[in-house]
Amino acid sequence: MAGISVSYNYPVSPSNTVSKLAEADFPTRWGHFRIMGFQGRTLDDRRVEEAVALIHGDITSAPPLVRVHSQCLTGDVFGSLRCDCRLQLEMALTMIGAAGAGVLVYEQQEGRGIGLMAKLQAYALQDEGMDTVQANEHLGFKADHRGFELPAQVLVALGIKEVRLLSNNPEKVAAVEAAGVKVIERVPCEIAPQEHTMKYLKTKQEKLGHLFGKAGK
Repeated sequence: MAGISVSYNYPVSPSNTVSKLAEADFPTRWGHFRIMGFQGRTLDDRRVEEAVALIHGDITSAPPLVRVHSQCLTGDVFGSLRCDCRLQLEMALTMIGAAGAGVLVYEQQEGRGIGLMAKLQAYALQDEGMDTVQANEHLGFKADHRGFELPAQVLVALGIKEVRLLSNNPEKVAAVEAAGVKVIERVPCEIAPQEHTMKYLKTKQEKLGHLFGKAGK
């Protein structure tokens, strides 16, 4: 990305919920970011979670564009066509770069929170005909095992009061607002279905309540 790099000061408020452990300069092909590492505990205080925040531009002068993205090794790194994760990640970074300001919170909740090995076991069950929800439940997990409290608290720590949330998932909207951050707009993060994702996206919509083709709050 050509142009002049502008540095911003991103103060992080003290919090009993999350701690900032690291911060560094982070140039990318989508623009110039700062990367921050956060750590926190789940609501039941039993498990430590980690997340990083990629911050671009001035996030204080207007409600920034925000994406909460869950880790997906198979999609984000290897370009799997079984999901739309990498395309959503790249869409979000492109939109944040184009907007001139925004935050992407990347949380380590692989496989909708069930972990990498269980996710691969779920893949095998999907190969036998199950959808993603059926496979997770067959393995003894919830349909979606994630919680979004940590990324919501990261936004609070960054001093953000209002956001334009880039998401199709109403659970993310609810988690962000439960943390006291107002979602003034839900911006769709939709990827056109293709051969390998038809069933995957249909399950997201019909069983997990993801919103497709609808902008707004």
